[in-house]
Amino acid sequence: MALTRRQRARVWRGVQYGIAVAVVLVVAFTADWATIGRAFFDFEVAASLFPDVLTIALRNTVVFTALGFLLALALGLLLALMRLSSVAVYRVVAGAYVEFFRGLPALLVVIAIGFGIPLAFGTILDRTLSITLALGIVGSAYIAETIRAGIQAVPPGQVEAARSLGMSPARTMVFIVIPQAFRIVLPPLTNELILLTKDSSLAFLLGTTLTQQELAQFGRAALNEVRSLTPILVVGLCYLIITIPLSYLARRLERRFGSAGMPKGAEV
Repeated sequence: MALTRRQRARVWRGVQYGIAVAVVLVVAFTADWATIGRAFFDFEVAASLFPDVLTIALRNTVVFTALGFLLALALGLLLALMRLSSVAVYRVVAGAYVEFFRGLPALLVVIAIGFGIPLAFGTILDRTLSITLALGIVGSAYIAETIRAGIQAVPPGQVEAARSLGMSPARTMVFIVIPQAFRIVLPPLTNELILLTKDSSLAFLLGTTLTQQELAQFGRAALNEVRSLTPILVVGLCYLIITIPLSYLARRLERRFGSAGMPKGAEV
């Protein structure tokens, strides 16, 4: 008897589950767990990383990310408004900026800011300032497009209602359009914050002292010192301490604001 479509789908899911279980069993019975334990789960090595991994590395990662995101948000809002401006020069400049920095790897931007500017102008940039500028410049190119899309997604009726109440175009944009646009783009902005958290690992290119190390540099230094992969595991868990709550926040915001584009009943 021929199977129905639902039965075939059920059989195929059963096959997939069977393959997954078989792979897990093969790995479980063939892996050298003693070697894996020594390499990744050396508790003495892990204990030696505390509290510095939290009080120095994790703290610096959060600081770099927060400063970079604030700069990226400010620049991104300015660029988004320039992209929507009626002045052609503003649109061209903002468009060129966005396309240029979206097309460059963040690695090159960090090198250009950290080494190129000091060489070109014969000056020395503070390391925190350098990584903040690099993260802000890279992030702003993506955030600008996100905010621009959010502004364009605000219903035209909101603008018309504000204008009919006598509000100027500038006041309408500041008090009506931009707040609603940010409610629409909160989920993608949260995702951009997660990306900047991971991009902060590029700070190791600029050199560090012990008190300036972020998570990636801290893990790399510990790896060279103890010759164990346990520091990498600990550092990875520290990144998850940051990114998992942010991912959960992004999903909550997407469920709240994403389905309808903006909250129901939003009005001037």
